[in-house]
Amino acid sequence: MRIPFIALLLAAALACGAGAATASTDLQVGIADDGVTQRAPELAPQMIPQWKAAGIDVARILVIWSYVAPDTMRMTAPAGFDPSNPADPRYNWAPIDQAVTLLRQQGIEPILNITGWGPVWGSLDPARRDQRYRPDPEQFAAFAGAVAQRYAGRVNRYILWNEPNLQQWLKPSYDCRRGYCTPSAPHQYRHIALRAIPAIKAADPGASVYGPALASKGDTPSRSSSRVRPLTFLRALGCVTSTMRPDRSSKNCRGFRPVSLDGIAYHPHSTVSTPTKGYPNKDDANLADYGRLMRTVDGVQRAGGLLNGGSASKRFDFFFDEFGYQTNPPDPYLGVTLARQSAWLQQAAYIAYKRPRVRMLVQYLWRDDPVRSTGIGVQDYSGWQSGLTFFDGRPKPALATFRNPFWVDRARGSRVATVWGQVRPGGASTVTVERARRTGAFTTLRVVTTDPSGYFRFTAPVTATTRMRFRYRTPTGATATSATVIVTPVKRGTTR
Repeated sequence: MRIPFIALLLAAALACGAGAATASTDLQVGIADDGVTQRAPELAPQMIPQWKAAGIDVARILVIWSYVAPDTMRMTAPAGFDPSNPADPRYNWAPIDQAVTLLRQQGIEPILNITGWGPVWGSLDPARRDQRYRPDPEQFAAFAGAVAQRYAGRVNRYILWNEPNLQQWLKPSYDCRRGYCTPSAPHQYRHIALRAIPAIKAADPGASVYGPALASKGDTPSRSSSRVRPLTFLRALGCVTSTMRPDRSSKNCRGFRPVSLDGIAYHPHSTVSTPTKGYPNKDDANLADYGRLMRTVDGVQRAGGLLNGGSASKRFDFFFDEFGYQTNPPDPYLGVTLARQSAWLQQAAYIAYKRPRVRMLVQYLWRDDPVRSTGIGVQDYSGWQSGLTFFDGRPKPALATFRNPFWVDRARGSRVATVWGQVRPGGASTVTVERARRTGAFTTLRVVTTDPSGYFRFTAPVTATTRMRFRYRTPTGATATSATVIVTPVKRGTTR
């Protein structure tokens, strides 16, 4: 299989480079696409084998309370319904059952993301008839326990809630009175987690539970629906101040008990920016802001605001269970070019690989959501179009490079570049890395053997503008070629 040529000009590469000993060489590659696994389950039998062929290790599946529970718009639960009993015939497990079965048949690990929104009768204030408003922690815990009981033995990792800092998933985000807003969602999440996590682990002993799977960007609060900035959320969840000191003075923090998680799930989307460009607000955090995300989590943990359920003395690992770039086409408002999507996903994979505490990077999505017009302008492109294929199945360039990501990192001021790549699926492969001047034929730079996860990494001098790529043989015997990267040398007398 020949990969289409995509030139990636690296005038100035990443500012820092970790040594091989500190890289996350067992970084898992994941996919999250509930449009395939649930909303169009007829496609799952043909698409999930494609995921395996592309090197997918894990798949995140949303288990949305209101999709599974019965009579979701009623103010009271159905008579005789037992939410803690997964065998109650009024639960609808069919889409989840199919997804879990198909994934396991392909050797892909399913990770269940148990989340609201829920049924109206699962709200603390059902009279509002708002499925997202103040979920009842006890009712949700019964549901979460039922999920774990049903899938124990087939699933051993769970994520608790999805983007609780956004009002699309949990309301209200803020409590606002007289023009002053204080976070509400973090405290709701804490009360939910304190009940749901023990229920999951009672039903599935030995399971791991990650959370809170926050969105990467928030707002300056002005109303109850304002998005909570993720680092603000984490501090409020742990009842600590901005200087990382315990604060139990507010009514939401009296009688505080910390949530125990086995890892931090997070969505470090960068929207339309390169993976090395951080957000301007210090309480937002995308992939480039990993350092301040890590420092915030560590600070909250040190202050006693979060417990590591796997090991109390160990710092948290990070599980990036959503990451992707929307493309133009089809979205001209919030999409990047197809070439940039391909390049930036490869660069993001390299960045995640360099972070030893990042254990998972999940591509969101495999196939674009359909474009649904809900208005004019940005609203004319609702849904999410970050797939590796268009909605009609046509491949984007990123589909090819997803199978063999390649990046060359010349640190600022250096005349030596780090050459990195991965063959997916993993396993030991012989890779021929080639180079060429700006014009001319490619010649062999080095022949390397990948590690058990399919990664390789080495350094090479860069004395002239150089094109680089790598080639290898697929399990079918075909020759595959990565994207071509162009790396420029440091000019004499400069420090760039």
